[in-house]
Amino acid sequence: MAPNERLAALSAAGVSIWLDDLSRERLTSGNLQELITDHSVVGVTTNPTIFASAVANGESYDEQVRALAARGASVDDAVREITVADVQQACDVFSGTWEATGGVDGRVSLEVSPRLAHDTDATLAEAVDLWKAVDRPNLLVKIPATEEGLAAITNALAEGVSVNVTLIFSVERYRDVMGAYLDGLERAAANGQSLGSIASVASFFVSRVDTEIDKRLEKIGTDDALALRGKAGIANSRLAYAAFQEVFQGGRWEQLVAQGARPQRPLWASTGVKNPEYADTMYITELVVADTVNTMPEKTLVAFADHGEVEGDQVIGRAADAQEVFDALERVGVDLTDVFVVLEDEGVEKFEQSWTELLETVQGQLDATR
Repeated sequence: MAPNERLAALSAAGVSIWLDDLSRERLTSGNLQELITDHSVVGVTTNPTIFASAVANGESYDEQVRALAARGASVDDAVREITVADVQQACDVFSGTWEATGGVDGRVSLEVSPRLAHDTDATLAEAVDLWKAVDRPNLLVKIPATEEGLAAITNALAEGVSVNVTLIFSVERYRDVMGAYLDGLERAAANGQSLGSIASVASFFVSRVDTEIDKRLEKIGTDDALALRGKAGIANSRLAYAAFQEVFQGGRWEQLVAQGARPQRPLWASTGVKNPEYADTMYITELVVADTVNTMPEKTLVAFADHGEVEGDQVIGRAADAQEVFDALERVGVDLTDVFVVLEDEGVEKFEQSWTELLETVQGQLDATR
């Protein structure tokens, strides 16, 4: 079967299509390979929510859980072994993509425990441990872009760990993340690491921004406020891309490029539409631009394959329009600083809840086999 034409066109526009999901069933059934072949998927992202759902709803983990229970593994060790095994297998499935793209794509992400989001040293230790445990060059270790996470990102990169920086909501924090990346590369070079083997993406969340801001706009309730619904997430992302273009040029960056460095691409995350009144592919179509990743839940991927449109670059040259949206949000009374604080806090909290759910699910399965 030929690749889906709509998704192939998206890929040709410079957007790397990653799937925001992973399960052992996808791996063992060949479904993931089918998505690579037929839907132009070139990477995978995971998070605690995804693993909690996979383990709770699938039977593919039963044999491993029985073996873990038989040897008396703790629930933390069991979760580690289960998730590492899935990511290792996914990395192997994507090894051909990784080689064909020179290490740009074919990437699979695995997140450090969200319980460590505000502990720099513990985050770094787990990031290095996961890197060694998975032992695949196309792994990305996910580290949240909390203030404490920034130093962990730099230190992990300095040790040669490739990083997916997650939970980025504001352009201001995104600039901090890019700074942490450049610092990490410079330290890696000083440590004798090969910069060509280090990769990173910066996961900039989209739909959650609209969800939070739309709620505030509806509370304000004026015509001017209501007219801004559904515009903030895309505007925020376009401003982020303008910052990306600004940072990855000039003398400092050119020195790193000369040593083999590659840019930290923006990754559009949370691209499944939360509001059913919005077009289900809006966070794909409106953010088409080269040198980006769009990680999609399968529902959004299938929707775009069915009726998504690629209408050329929708980002470059639109920063001024995006800033006008943000200016208008402030004029109607939206406290953007507070929005981004709330989103980061809620993001960490939601992942912590999913992590707890994952631990409880695995504990229940261990108990059932003992």
